[in-house]
Amino acid sequence: MIDLGISKLALIGAVALIVIGPEKLPRVARTVGTLIGKAQRYVADVKAEVNRSMELEELKKLKETVETSARDIEQTVHSTATEFEQQWSEATAGLTSDTVVPSTEGSSWSSGSSNTSSSRPKKNWRLKRGAVPQWYKARAGVRTHVQSGAARVARYRPRPFN
Repeated sequence: MIDLGISKLALIGAVALIVIGPEKLPRVARTVGTLIGKAQRYVADVKAEVNRSMELEELKKLKETVETSARDIEQTVHSTATEFEQQWSEATAGLTSDTVVPSTEGSSWSSGSSNTSSSRPKKNWRLKRGAVPQWYKARAGVRTHVQSGAARVARYRPRPFN
């Protein structure tokens, strides 16, 4: 870079004072300062853009390595699966349909009820409703006691003044 010491800056200032004049020197100094500031911001933006592009290239390289490793894993899993299927078919080739297959009728998950693996059991809404605290029901306006229409009218009828 340019080596500017105090003596060189003083010499530049004296020459500028003589050439430009004392009236225009503050305005020129302000303009030069703003131009130097813009140049510094531009250089900082260029550096940041270069850094971003370098990081982007590194991320692309990382992505490629992850994709290649994923493909390798997929190929090994596929080859292992085909080997397993081949061995399974060889092992089960000698079995006949007369062999006994264990039954799961006695197990709890497949009993004769309506609960199958495709449908969930229905929830007991009374238990769920009973789990809500009374103070919350009172605040939310939930009726906790059954009341007939006539009883409700009698309860909420305005009382006459005596």
